[in-house]
Amino acid sequence: MAILPKQVKIVEVGPRDGLQNEKESVPAAVKTALVNRLSGAGFRNIEAAAFVSPRWVPQMATSADVMAAIDRRPGTIYSALTPNMQGFDAALAARADEVVIFGSASEAFSQKNINCSIAESIARFDSVAQAARQHGLRLRGSISCAFGCPYQGEVSPESVADVVRRMRDLGCDEIDIADTIGVATARQTQTVMERAAREFSIDALAGHFHDTYGQALANIYASLEVGISIYHSSVAGLGGCPYAKGATGNIATEDVLYMMEGLGIETGIDLDIVVDAGQFISQFLGRKSASRAGNALAAKRAPPQ
Repeated sequence: MAILPKQVKIVEVGPRDGLQNEKESVPAAVKTALVNRLSGAGFRNIEAAAFVSPRWVPQMATSADVMAAIDRRPGTIYSALTPNMQGFDAALAARADEVVIFGSASEAFSQKNINCSIAESIARFDSVAQAARQHGLRLRGSISCAFGCPYQGEVSPESVADVVRRMRDLGCDEIDIADTIGVATARQTQTVMERAAREFSIDALAGHFHDTYGQALANIYASLEVGISIYHSSVAGLGGCPYAKGATGNIATEDVLYMMEGLGIETGIDLDIVVDAGQFISQFLGRKSASRAGNALAAKRAPPQ
């Protein structure tokens, strides 16, 4: 039987990755309240903002306002997505603790998404990486379509390893292996993670799973078995990918925490507070939370009718 990690870091991505695709504008005050609820739950890392063109991602146009208004919890890393130097400068001004760059493991996705090759896309981040080092900010790399692509289908572990190497050489502190369209299965997940770990420290590799086919928790467990101890999740299961047709949300944070508690793995996060945060944002959006554990725990608390 595999020995699982005794503790894991959960990176909460709901305020950025989760909300960025919402069609109706979410006010900065609501985003700020969500981040504050999540930091109050004990997260050590929250993806709070994206400094991208508001023309492409209008929901993130209030990122500077959110970063200015949040109550910063000592020891918590507040991350911001930065696609270029303009984004980096904005993130620096907003006092982000970590900047996030991104590339795809799929050539077809890279071309369709940002109109350039994988190699070109990573090379574009060289100036951002240098600036992050110069200013003492953490640098995180995110690799999309690491398990499958909506345009080319299968993505090989070697393709993932190639992008891991490129991001490692840029100086990334952490690298996310992302199942953007949610097609991964458990054995495939282990193969990809083990291959990535030959290029970069396994302690600094993260799993970012979407739940399109209902496999995200299985994939997280499979990743635990090979020693991955950082996971991304989104409160209430918010989010998706606008470029990946049919891709549903990230795995819900509440479901991940419930599983970790059952496995006796420490997260340092208060599940009850996260449940409240998930119900809060779901009520604002006018729909039921996508978290099964979150909804079950919320219903358990409710007084009998």
